[in-house]
Amino acid sequence: MLEIQGLTRRFGSSTAVAGVDLTVQPGAFIGVIGRSGAGKSTLLRMINRLVRPSSGSIRFDGRDVTALKGDALRMWRADCAMIFQQFNLVGRLDVLTNVLMGRLRHASLTRSLLGLWSDADRAIALSALEQFDIAHLASERAENLSGGQQQRVAIARALVQEPRIILADEPIASLDPRNTRVVMDALLQINKQYGITVLCNLHSLDLARTYSDRLVGMSAGRIVFEGTPDELTDGVARTLYGLEANEVVSETAARPTFEFAELGRTATAA
Repeated sequence: MLEIQGLTRRFGSSTAVAGVDLTVQPGAFIGVIGRSGAGKSTLLRMINRLVRPSSGSIRFDGRDVTALKGDALRMWRADCAMIFQQFNLVGRLDVLTNVLMGRLRHASLTRSLLGLWSDADRAIALSALEQFDIAHLASERAENLSGGQQQRVAIARALVQEPRIILADEPIASLDPRNTRVVMDALLQINKQYGITVLCNLHSLDLARTYSDRLVGMSAGRIVFEGTPDELTDGVARTLYGLEANEVVSETAARPTFEFAELGRTATAA
């Protein structure tokens, strides 16, 4: 269980996140919503410890994440995978090598630097690509892929880390509607198939309602709403987004579908 208490981050005289309290149950899919500048990205980056909190605490299964340093911090970042809006792939490298980067915690530094990945690691990486229908792109340079394909590669890389939490920071912001659904379905598949907790920053309220178990609404660095998708009324949306509310509410998102490859059956998410 992830427990956040009084989490605050200040940048000079500006406060990006102010006294956030949040408890996330294992296996949840949490949609974090709010207008730009609400503190969503800073919150996720503090959980991963890419940004150091000014005050407050982050605990996971009783372990104080805010106190971690050195190897312990690197191991936490492997347990708590990040997926970024900009994909963060190495464009000149092939897709398979980009995914194998997620196996660094499982390989020696020398072998990984020399590209001497084990057969087991290669099989795991190819299996992840296969799950997201991009195994045929394994030998392609990452920079030659479309935005949606690159984001699926980034998700596959996160999956092979064998994380306990995935933090997705606006993973669909630069994608068209079709690729938006493909990427969101991939995140939901990971959540439902493997029980990996997902915290996902989203701008679209309809996508947040469709894919999330629970929603966390942020405004001016604070959590001002927490509840189920059904509890996110138009009134709450207008409180969160003000005049932008009409822009972030679009047609109802299509019901996600995906395949459980390991179980050999097709499943439709509720």
